[in-house]
Amino acid sequence: MDFVYGETDWSLRPGRAEDVEAIADLRAEVMREDLVRLGRYDEHRVRQRLRDGFSPAHTSVIELDGALAGCVTMRPSGDGEGLYLEHFYLDPAVQGRGLGTTVLRELLDRADEAGAPVRLQVLQGSAARGLYERAGFAVEAEDPVDVWMVREAARTVRSPRRPAAGR
Repeated sequence: MDFVYGETDWSLRPGRAEDVEAIADLRAEVMREDLVRLGRYDEHRVRQRLRDGFSPAHTSVIELDGALAGCVTMRPSGDGEGLYLEHFYLDPAVQGRGLGTTVLRELLDRADEAGAPVRLQVLQGSAARGLYERAGFAVEAEDPVDVWMVREAARTVRSPRRPAAGR
């Protein structure tokens, strides 16, 4: 089934505490291939790491036709300098059709409005790296397992303020 992702076809809703298990299962499914390739897959650990760091206040659930299609977390970075994007997972059934690009664009537009750089971490060899590079992320550092990337806030051109009439 082909999807066209427009403003009415998908939505981001605030995460809730009760979303944690569905998201942990989605994470295990989405990350399995890359973690197996890297020799780091553990059925329990992949879910527990999500549970341990789950933040409903910073997580959005991606819904398509009212059903869970993915999730993404965007939290303030630990150093207070920008945002950290993590736990961006899409159900494999909807991957490769533009939804990830559309959601990422929405999140980055919000970050740009706030003037905030966005950082993230992606596994070596992950197809998601291409998505992030197309969105303007650049490599900051890497090791045999992880790649850390950053995207500086886009500068927007604002028109100068005009004085009120009669001044």
